[in-house]
Amino acid sequence: AVFDTSFHQTLTATNFMYALPYEYYQKYGIRKYGFHGASHKFVAREGAKLAGLDINNSKIITCHIGNGGSITAVLNGKSYDTSMGFSPVDGLVMGTRCGNVDPSAVTFIGEKEQMSYAEVNNMLNKQSGVFGVSGVSSDKAYEEGNPRAILARDMYCLRIKKFVGEYAAEMGGVDLIVFTGGVGENSPETRKEVCEGLEFMGVHFDRKINEGLRGENKIISAADSKVKV
Repeated sequence: AVFDTSFHQTLTATNFMYALPYEYYQKYGIRKYGFHGASHKFVAREGAKLAGLDINNSKIITCHIGNGGSITAVLNGKSYDTSMGFSPVDGLVMGTRCGNVDPSAVTFIGEKEQMSYAEVNNMLNKQSGVFGVSGVSSDKAYEEGNPRAILARDMYCLRIKKFVGEYAAEMGGVDLIVFTGGVGENSPETRKEVCEGLEFMGVHFDRKINEGLRGENKIISAADSKVKV
């Protein structure tokens, strides 16, 4: 048995603490724990092998993207920062989870709708994310031009890109970006949306290699790309 949070125990207090009253950390352990740890650890090491990097001297960003999703900054083989927090609801826009949101928006909705804590929790975890914004649960709506589905997809991809940029800044650069998870492995469109526009960081994305690629370990950046994908 492996704890899904164990890989993230190398986070420093600067990255795992919340700016809440310190007593709640002491009393209840309120802090960032992170999830998908076994996946992030494995794909960082496999990606480093594929890219010819020394895992112990590398800056890697691993994107575990699916119905649930998280991104991790892996510095010299260890988790340095990760997008999921105290619970898996934090970070990215997900299938039904909201990801990063202003807490005051949540308390405002809860008060206006006279929701219980259980109902608020259900709203954040089960009724939000891509489903909450689009109002539908099928990818066909995006392909058919449903404006809310398009908005949800754009938000989904942009949040991933934001974390990639944030973690590159935290680590002082990046050598490799890895995609895994149901969407990361099987959606060329998502990989393209995330990577295009990152040329300033040294990413030279190869559309032709990426196109149609599903569930295969492969470098999808150009040969002259400073940052491998």
